[in-house]
Amino acid sequence: MSTWLTQSTALLTTESFQKGLWEICVVQELGGLECRPYDTILGLHQDIMVARALMCLALSVGMLGLLLTIPGLHLVNGCQGQVEDFRCKRGLRMSGGLLCLVAGILVLIPVSYFANMAVVQFFDETVPEMVPRWEFGDALFCGWAAGFVYVVGGLLLLSSSLCQRGQNRNTPVPVPTMGVAPGIPFMRVRSEYV
Repeated sequence: MSTWLTQSTALLTTESFQKGLWEICVVQELGGLECRPYDTILGLHQDIMVARALMCLALSVGMLGLLLTIPGLHLVNGCQGQVEDFRCKRGLRMSGGLLCLVAGILVLIPVSYFANMAVVQFFDETVPEMVPRWEFGDALFCGWAAGFVYVVGGLLLLSSSLCQRGQNRNTPVPVPTMGVAPGIPFMRVRSEYV
């Protein structure tokens, strides 16, 4: 999404600019959009390079957290034995929750930095009124929402795993049977395979 910051001028009302992490775009009023990626990595500002790195790191950490959480769900069979299964699943949920929490913080850092930079430059009194200023783009709001969801999801996973610590998981769980009387061998009928 290339709309981290937007800029429209009073002098040229038919065009506006959009600045993102990977490209800068010119949007025309008639629907034309022309985007150009940044030419070189060495010519970029440090804030864009750090934001790129943090967003890529947040994406990979968040994906790893989600992939660790899935086997830790109660409906997924993965570990052997009831006690070992509970400990394994609880550890997977806790590590997934911690990684989701870290991913949320990693998303919120560059998004909030870009927002702070836009606010400071917008209210800078040393810049004349006629000079156009950068404003918030749609990607900042999407980033705040994604970071908030990651943080809340990570906290929920951690709290659900920590709250189950006191419960006794050594008691066997009754498994419902299909009404077979004890001592009679179970025979499958053809309709059960459909």
